[in-house]
Amino acid sequence: MSIVIVGGDHLGNIDKKLYRMGFQSILHIKGRKVSDIKKFIPKQTNVVLVLTDYVNHNLAKKVKERAKENSLPIYFSKRAWSSISTSLQDIKIS
Repeated sequence: MSIVIVGGDHLGNIDKKLYRMGFQSILHIKGRKVSDIKKFIPKQTNVVLVLTDYVNHNLAKKVKERAKENSLPIYFSKRAWSSISTSLQDIKIS
């Protein structure tokens, strides 16, 4: 299963914890650069996670639009692992 994370300058241990949850591919888009809005979500992506405390409204809106275009589930969370794990708890990882 593949996840795209938008926001946050550094993931810290978040990527390791996501691997332990069963995600095999993790793409991180920091969202600080203006050009990050132009980045596309890869076709093999299964889930999109937006870290709300590290992303501006315009980028969040664009990511949400792109996720809907690709029929991808999108989750919004703060950067804290407790918030992320709560947001992703219903995902069935195979």
